[in-house]
Amino acid sequence: MANSTPFRVQSISQIHQLMGLPKPHHPLISILDLKGLRNDSDIEAVVFEMYVISMKRGCDGLHYGQQQYDFDEGLMAFLSPGQLLRGEANGVPSNLEGWMLFIHPDFLWNTSLAQKIKKYEYFGYATNEALFLSDKEEAVINDLVKNIKTEYDSNIDKFSQDIIISNLETLLNYAQRFYERQFITRKITNHHILNRFEEILTAYLRNEDMLSKGLPTVQYMADSLHISSKYLSSLLKQLTGQTAQQMIHEKLIDVAKGKLSTTELSVSEIAYQLGFEHPQSFNKLFKSKTNQSPLDFRQSFN
Repeated sequence: MANSTPFRVQSISQIHQLMGLPKPHHPLISILDLKGLRNDSDIEAVVFEMYVISMKRGCDGLHYGQQQYDFDEGLMAFLSPGQLLRGEANGVPSNLEGWMLFIHPDFLWNTSLAQKIKKYEYFGYATNEALFLSDKEEAVINDLVKNIKTEYDSNIDKFSQDIIISNLETLLNYAQRFYERQFITRKITNHHILNRFEEILTAYLRNEDMLSKGLPTVQYMADSLHISSKYLSSLLKQLTGQTAQQMIHEKLIDVAKGKLSTTELSVSEIAYQLGFEHPQSFNKLFKSKTNQSPLDFRQSFN
């Protein structure tokens, strides 16, 4: 019977043991060739305590959370430490090709990527938000991984880590570029998400019970759209120049301006209606966005 309880993988050695592979060449980094790889364990859900970068073709039945995604084309996915990955137990698809690169956080210690890796938001995207690559883009990425594998397969010396880190950072920068290209080329889908974002936010703010519901959050909006919060912010930033949080704040200010200019409600009453627990927080946000206090805005409008 398959075990659906998440299995935590804390070391590179554990990965090799699970896959029935020889010991890794390095305790903190490994590259697995997925072609012909077998996994006969009954583990369906895994949490890796490390960064995982993968390039896959022909992988069916892989899940992230409750969503399933079919990898019919070559694509990349990125996991940060602590993220959940689910797949089908009892084997790997026979047509699976590609590679997986595992990097323990300790490998990045005292390198240029130690903190910088956190800026790459796609490590927080879900699998259904994976990066689709053209043949040319895939070749660029694979060449960098070949460089990393050459160092991995060679005798480790004092230059190995720097060379691997250099190629890894270049790979991540290319992935950033390719993701931005993907946001642009998928305009119809992305604009649909933008339209739905605005519809959901408008409906939320029309609710008269905002105080009990609280302010709309980026996570609420992402959940309503069935995408990850980081992907939502990245997509909106590309389309509008604003993050999801900034767009929520802009909408709040627009609604507040309407109430200040068309009603006799006090500033405190408006703040509560918009979901603010404290009027001071509303005043601060309003002034940061308009360079006026709510009262100054009302007086200037009148």
